[in-house]
Amino acid sequence: MNEQGVYAIKKILIIEDDMALSNGIALALQDNDFSFVQAQELCLAKKCMKEIPIDLIILDINLPDGNGLDFLRELRRSSAVPVIILTANDMETDVVTGLELGADDYITKPFSLMILRARVHARLRKGNFAPAEIISIDCFQFAFDKMEFSKNGIPIELSKTEQKLLRILIANRGNTLTRTKLADTIWSDGTEYVDENALSVSIKRLRDKLEDKPSEPKYIKTVYGIGYTWAVK
Repeated sequence: MNEQGVYAIKKILIIEDDMALSNGIALALQDNDFSFVQAQELCLAKKCMKEIPIDLIILDINLPDGNGLDFLRELRRSSAVPVIILTANDMETDVVTGLELGADDYITKPFSLMILRARVHARLRKGNFAPAEIISIDCFQFAFDKMEFSKNGIPIELSKTEQKLLRILIANRGNTLTRTKLADTIWSDGTEYVDENALSVSIKRLRDKLEDKPSEPKYIKTVYGIGYTWAVK
């Protein structure tokens, strides 16, 4: 229930190439509080996520245009949306890999629709009450999941690219990240061509918004010939 006392519809993204199974999952989970988005390929799933706020993902691993685990690895660089893997891959190593990459649950086929339904409800209930992580550094507060950022209590508006850049710098603060690593992480959505100056431009824009003296940065420092680092732990 939101602040106005109205139940918010939870949007569930089903990434499954077997359309009959995908429809069966949607039917089994049918609820007045749920709506469903179905994608048979990862490219469509990525497009949906850019256009629609998703509350939970049911993810197959073996998909026509890629591996679901690669999608999960990429997703976890910028999102904490709950993910339930639903797959025929039932080896112990598969389960461990999925969970280590950030899956919230792992269910193997064949499976019980009643158990899937119970786990979806449990995961969404947990998500409703889990507090969003707020990272405080000096005068900054960063809440990446809520996309809220402030300096000295004053909100800062960041673009999606700037959010991705800041997130990876903060996650690796004190460490130097190469330009290649940063670019590959930030533009990992299948973009075929990224101008070589795009990273430099994004760094400058982020500094302009965060640093007191962007020309003499305290936080986002350049490591010449290598890349960048968030210098303050």
